[in-house]
Amino acid sequence: MKSVVVSGAGGGWDLQDRDVPVVGPNDVLVRVRACAICGTDLWLSDGVLVFREFPIVPGHEAAGEVVAVGEGVTDRAVGDRVGVVMAQKMCGVCDYCREEHPISFVGAANCAAPTLTGVTVDGAHAEYVAVDAGGTVILPDAVSYEDAAPILCAGYTVWAGLRRAEPRPGARVAVSGVGGLGHLAIQYAKAAGFHVVAMTHSPDKKDLALQLGADDVVSDGASLKAAGGADVLLHTNSSHGAVTDAMTGLRPWGKVVLMGIGTDDLVLPALALTSNSHQVIGSAHNTVEHLVEALDLVARGLVTPMIETFPKERAEEAHARAAAGEVRFKAVITY
Repeated sequence: MKSVVVSGAGGGWDLQDRDVPVVGPNDVLVRVRACAICGTDLWLSDGVLVFREFPIVPGHEAAGEVVAVGEGVTDRAVGDRVGVVMAQKMCGVCDYCREEHPISFVGAANCAAPTLTGVTVDGAHAEYVAVDAGGTVILPDAVSYEDAAPILCAGYTVWAGLRRAEPRPGARVAVSGVGGLGHLAIQYAKAAGFHVVAMTHSPDKKDLALQLGADDVVSDGASLKAAGGADVLLHTNSSHGAVTDAMTGLRPWGKVVLMGIGTDDLVLPALALTSNSHQVIGSAHNTVEHLVEALDLVARGLVTPMIETFPKERAEEAHARAAAGEVRFKAVITY
């Protein structure tokens, strides 16, 4: 099979020949049709995040069909259209696992030996990937492989974050950042019936944010406050420095949901935080039911990811453009 391989930190995404993975017990073999590029893939490729030695095969936003099932698999069958997610399975024996938590990103961070697609094991930027059946989700028939791919991490993240915030009916939801996560967060918040305020410093994204469903577009926390403020702030960009400014427009008892990963420190305004009873929540992939809901909203036509597709032969071009921030908004490689 053809597979993307990164030989070392900062290396290119080279298309190489590799053996088709062996299907083990409880595994399914997925013929990958599309796999999106996540910001985490870029950090892993650059060596910013290190979980295993190079060479690595990145990718955890993959969609395709099951072509073989391993011993013990009863809930997946050959021909099933599935999505592949990052958190395949937890070890099941460590102290964290013995507490019987549902599979989520919290497990990925706390399990002693999690199996994480494209992170601790080879990923899905390849023609085939073998994964634990529990690390897959059935795709709605109405969702193409290309559109499904970004939802398996980016869409999953923002919808799970919105659900985690538990906004009340009529709430105002602000989305900080109009990018790979943010363009989906605007659509999901609007599909859920909330008043949506997009926050961006890029003038060229204002009209786009309105087209995506934003009711208002502002540039900073002061303008967010002037526009009526927000009960929930979904922070989707990779700069934590923007959080403090955006919180200027957070209403009393408001909630900040952090889902964009950044390397800078998070500095919070303690007095405002305390006197307004603000909550700061970290959120990524929560329960699988949130991913099912996120895919359903795409199937119903309420959310549409903005993607640029590349054939596998142009994997390095897709990687380079995504790393340079030139893709609007998700790069999807077809296999």
